[in-house]
Amino acid sequence: MTYSVNPSMGITIVNKSDPKEKKDNPKLALVLAGGAISGGAFKVGGLKALNDYLVNKKVTDFDIYVGLSAGAFLAAPLSGGIPPEEMLASLDGKSKHFSQLSPLHLYKPNWREFVARPLKYLYGHLTFFPGILYDLFSAFPNLRRDVWKNVKNLALHPNYSNYEQLMKPLLRVAYSTRSIPALGELIPSGICDNVLLESYLRHNMKKNRMTNNFRVLKKMLGHSLYISAMNLDTADRVIFGPDEKNDVSISQAIQASTAIPGFYKPARIKGVDYVDGGVRKTANIDVALDKGADLVICYNPFRPFNNELVIEYLREENKYVTKSKRISDWGLGMVFNQVFRTLFHSRLMYAIQTYREDPNFKKDILIIEPKEDDSDFFELNPLFFWNRARSASHGFESVSRSIENKFDQISSLLGHYGIEMSRDVVKMDAKKIEKSLFDPNVIMDVLEEPQPKRRLKVVQGGK
Repeated sequence: MTYSVNPSMGITIVNKSDPKEKKDNPKLALVLAGGAISGGAFKVGGLKALNDYLVNKKVTDFDIYVGLSAGAFLAAPLSGGIPPEEMLASLDGKSKHFSQLSPLHLYKPNWREFVARPLKYLYGHLTFFPGILYDLFSAFPNLRRDVWKNVKNLALHPNYSNYEQLMKPLLRVAYSTRSIPALGELIPSGICDNVLLESYLRHNMKKNRMTNNFRVLKKMLGHSLYISAMNLDTADRVIFGPDEKNDVSISQAIQASTAIPGFYKPARIKGVDYVDGGVRKTANIDVALDKGADLVICYNPFRPFNNELVIEYLREENKYVTKSKRISDWGLGMVFNQVFRTLFHSRLMYAIQTYREDPNFKKDILIIEPKEDDSDFFELNPLFFWNRARSASHGFESVSRSIENKFDQISSLLGHYGIEMSRDVVKMDAKKIEKSLFDPNVIMDVLEEPQPKRRLKVVQGGK
């Protein structure tokens, strides 16, 4: 059976498994796509909402975790047992386990390249011609016989061929070891350096006695963590994991995966330059399926914004106008925002369509996204750290609303894998948020509250 449940509402379901077939110890995978900085906070809030709906299987209890970019930053703590509530608390310094994530961790300027590149460029220009003269004088004893011979030939027969014959060995010496620096070499490879992000993760993993090793994590907790990045020089997708490339630490793999091109310099780890894993794949659902997942829950915070416009033609002025703003009216940043969201989302939907049409695919996929008309989230700059609280609370609201709209279908799908769902905790949080008159500070306090430890009454079929 195959169906897709109204993706415009933020939920897409591909249900290909046999509902009559009992699942014995099914493998569950949580796939977290990218989302930059505000998208990462949005995703933490959404994970909190998803976790509130789950009763007997929390987001820290999955078998396989796959993350890229901001998703990698979240997948690692989840796989180590850190719940979304603690990650939310770390955003404003209230976590008992994780130290506060500060702007410095995210916006450390790439000072080294800003200073070194202009100096290297200037030095290269100043030494280029003196260096060539030095090379020619050094090589002249070996070239002397051929040079004088070619000079005589040119004097006796002045033509282009003899001139070329004279210059060829000289130019070969002049340019064999030296080249004039290109203007582009002045520009740093990234505005910021995410090295402090790696040290933040490494420090907090050590503080909480969490392993920073893929294979040890698998052995200790039974959780397989996979993080993707792209090798900048070969353009190959690189998967870090317990049975993949594991000669680097988890925190280093996250540094590689979060190196947003242009914003961060490429993460150079063991001599290899890596950039954001989202360059090659939007979500890496295929990794989870290849590793044996029966059910994949994918959370993708980026999708294009459907900015529906009512366009009117003014006959008197001979022009078209609209009462609401066009995306281009927000400026270049929003234009790029929409373009990249469209690119990432199109790749993800193409992959989903492939699974949907494959007759041999017998597994299930649940994709959670914002609604396509979610203007509040679209207007949040993806690189602004100070949007984190607003993004987190909006992520909670977005996922809660999306799941609530399709609670019956989602509950039925997850129930097939022995996962029970309840509305109780989400309703309690919603009441507290509503009572606070949607005060941002109170909302964050509500989201950071630990879940009740009592077993909840399960609500099936929306009753």
